[in-house]
Amino acid sequence: MNRSNVHLLDLPNEMLFYILKKLGNIDVLHSLFDINNERLDSITREEIFSYTLNFTSSVHDNTIIDSMLGRFCNYILPRIHYNVKRLIVEPASMERILLATSYPNLTELKIFNFQRDSSLHYFTGN
Repeated sequence: MNRSNVHLLDLPNEMLFYILKKLGNIDVLHSLFDINNERLDSITREEIFSYTLNFTSSVHDNTIIDSMLGRFCNYILPRIHYNVKRLIVEPASMERILLATSYPNLTELKIFNFQRDSSLHYFTGN
């Protein structure tokens, strides 16, 4: 029987985009951003993967978010900040994400699990 070895990087970009779009943007960026492969790095820097970033525990396990947050805030967000138009965060990580870099094209900020009493100081300066 003749078997061919086809690898992920053997696929055309259109197929890679199709596959990667089935994953969450956070997962794609965390897993593939700047992994010493010029082609994957170029693909992950596309706006489609950084337009909307959802950092909520409703999408990810809390332990995963905690371990990913450092890499995102220190390394990934400062490099893709110009593409980010929508952030979805929870109060526990919101400050760290918002202070990681400037977001010149941010048009929407969604805050999940917002507790008025404990989060209001972010918006009032108190």
